[in-house]
Amino acid sequence: MSHRRITFIIADTPPPRLDKALARDVPEDANLSRTRLGRLIENGAVMVAGQVMRDPRARVAVGDQVDIDIEEAQDSHILPEDIPLEVVFEDADLVVINKSAGMVVHPAPGTPSGTLVNALLAHCGDDLSGVGGMKRPGIVHRIDKETSGLLVVAKSDAAHHGLAGQFEKHTVERYYQAVVYGVPDANDPRLRGIKGASFEPGNILKLTTQLARHKTDRQRQAVLFNGGRHAVTRARTVERFGTPPVLALMECWLETGRTHQIRVHMAHAGHGLVGDPTYGGKRKLPKAALPYIAAEAVRTFSRQALHAAVLGFEHPVTGENVRFEAPLPQDMAKLLDLLRFAA
Repeated sequence: MSHRRITFIIADTPPPRLDKALARDVPEDANLSRTRLGRLIENGAVMVAGQVMRDPRARVAVGDQVDIDIEEAQDSHILPEDIPLEVVFEDADLVVINKSAGMVVHPAPGTPSGTLVNALLAHCGDDLSGVGGMKRPGIVHRIDKETSGLLVVAKSDAAHHGLAGQFEKHTVERYYQAVVYGVPDANDPRLRGIKGASFEPGNILKLTTQLARHKTDRQRQAVLFNGGRHAVTRARTVERFGTPPVLALMECWLETGRTHQIRVHMAHAGHGLVGDPTYGGKRKLPKAALPYIAAEAVRTFSRQALHAAVLGFEHPVTGENVRFEAPLPQDMAKLLDLLRFAA
C-alpha cells in the first residue's frame, strides 16, 4: 500500500496538546481535520522529533519536526450500485444531489444497499480522492428517507472538512417546504401558550427546544427542555387551504440540523406534517373544508410532505458562495395543485 509523508515544524506558542498543535500547524493543503489527525496519532502514524507519538494529550515544543505518514485512500467496503441520481451540481470536490423520496442516505443494518452512498460510489467512481482515508463520499448532513430534496456530499477530504465546519457553525442556508395541518398564526392564543414557541416580525413562527431520542420509541425524537441537543426552527406561512383554512404550505428554515427537526417541531406546535406516519400526520379534516378529491389526496398522501428546496453554502475549496434550488417533486406538486383548485 502506498504512503505519503507530510513534514512540518511546530510554530511559536504551541497549544498544550499534540492534537491541537497538529491541527493548528499542519499545512492547509494536507486537508487533515482534527478528527483525522486524532486517528493518525492513535495509529502510530505521527512522529515528533523522531519519536512515534500515540497520546493526543502529549506536549510539543517550538521547533519540533513533525512527520505524518498517511496511507493513500483505500476502497470502501460499501459496494457501488448503478442507481439513477439527479445531479444538480458537481465538480472535483463535491456533488449536490436532488434526492428522491424513499431513498436512504447511508447504509445501515436495515438498509445495507440501495442507498445514496451506494449510488454515489458508482456515479463518482475514481473521482473520489478519499475522505478520512477511504474512497467514499463524505456525508456531512442527511435528510430523512421519505423527505425529498437537496443535499451536498464531499468528494475530497478538503471539501468534507470545510463543509462539516460550516454545518457545525450553522452557516449553511437550508430552506424546506412543508404542508402542515392548521395555519400557524401569531394571534392564536393556543400556539402562544406552547412552551418553546414564539413569533418574530412577519408572523414567523420560531420553535426553540432541546431534542433527544424518545425514551420508549427509538425511532422517534422527543422535545425536551433539559438535556438533549439545542434545536431552532423557523417557519413562515406561504399559502392557506380550505374554508375555513385547515392546511398551510410552510417555508421552514433551520438554525440547527437535528434528526427529524422540522417534523417533531411542527408536531410539537400542533401543526404536524401531512402524511407523517411518525409524528401524527393523519387527521380528520372538517367535511366542508375541502372538496372530496382534495381531502382524499391529503388523507392518502403516502409520506411526510417535506421537501428540501434550497441549499446554500460557501464552496469549501474555491470560497465561492453557491446556492441551489430544487422544484417540488411530482407528488407534492400534485397535492398542492388539488388544494389550490379546491380554493
